[in-house]
Amino acid sequence: MEAKGETQWSSIIVPSVQEMVEEKVITTVPPRYVQPDQDKSGVTDDSGLIPNIPIIDMKRLCSSVAKDSGSELETHDLFNLPMEEKKKLWQQPDEMEGFGQAFVLSEDQKLDWADIFFFTMQPAQLRKPHLFPKLPLPFRDTLEMYSAQVKSIAKILIAKMGEALEIKPEEIEERFGDDMFQSMRMNYYPPCPEPNQVIGLTPHSDAVALTILLQVNDVEGLQIKKDGKWVFVKPLPNAFIVNVGDVLEIITNEIYKSIEHRVVVNSEKERLSFATFHNPGLNKEISPAKSLVEKQKKRAKFKRLITKDYLKGLFSRELYGKAYLDAMRI
Repeated sequence: MEAKGETQWSSIIVPSVQEMVEEKVITTVPPRYVQPDQDKSGVTDDSGLIPNIPIIDMKRLCSSVAKDSGSELETHDLFNLPMEEKKKLWQQPDEMEGFGQAFVLSEDQKLDWADIFFFTMQPAQLRKPHLFPKLPLPFRDTLEMYSAQVKSIAKILIAKMGEALEIKPEEIEERFGDDMFQSMRMNYYPPCPEPNQVIGLTPHSDAVALTILLQVNDVEGLQIKKDGKWVFVKPLPNAFIVNVGDVLEIITNEIYKSIEHRVVVNSEKERLSFATFHNPGLNKEISPAKSLVEKQKKRAKFKRLITKDYLKGLFSRELYGKAYLDAMRI
């Protein structure tokens, strides 16, 4: 039975890349992970990009900012749990939450070179009882604190972005109130013997409002698409990476553009990251802000959809590019 407000989706259970790498001495990539058709052309370094990436001092926007809660070390510890312990937290049939991979809908679908741990964090009543309560207690406490702090940052940033576009504050608050939907995904990208044959994370834009990403270690791998070229984004100490997602592109009627990104891997070092996603409450509407559309004197460019229906549509399809956002266009 589907719980009230709960979102269900279909997925295929897949094996652990980390386990495969650690237990076997492999020199070639298994066929299901080979994706040689990934666009490797136009890759450049970030030397010309860094001055153009805005760096925001959150102390100027709010009196309290996220403090170091130790989540970097504990994220690493989670992926280092014995496999028998991980299996207790593995994705169940027709669910995406838990250890595994995301957006896998068929047995012959190509796989990313990564393991993830994905779960709903807020509202608390939507947490899966077989997942969050089973995490080690110190880590649960860390996540509670981290969740609240990052949610506060997201609300401030979204409010300031709305204010810059002169969207009525009540339209933002209605969508991103106390029932804001927050989910988390921890990512582990093992070293690969043939890194040019695989992709760590398929190119896509985040189908959320705002993503706040913590790069757990200092290993490069994240790339964003700028002017048709893939550009590395180097980890910056004591900083989050904030991605505008598809939902904010919809709400701002295409003024703020969601950013397409991907992850590449290397042959020597593992990479870990921790993404926190923020969306309107599950029963709230995703649509262009009325006050903005009226101010623009233009038509709304996207359909109107309740968040839970938007998510059902998202998780019923493979992840690639900005295809889901395009499907939302009028």
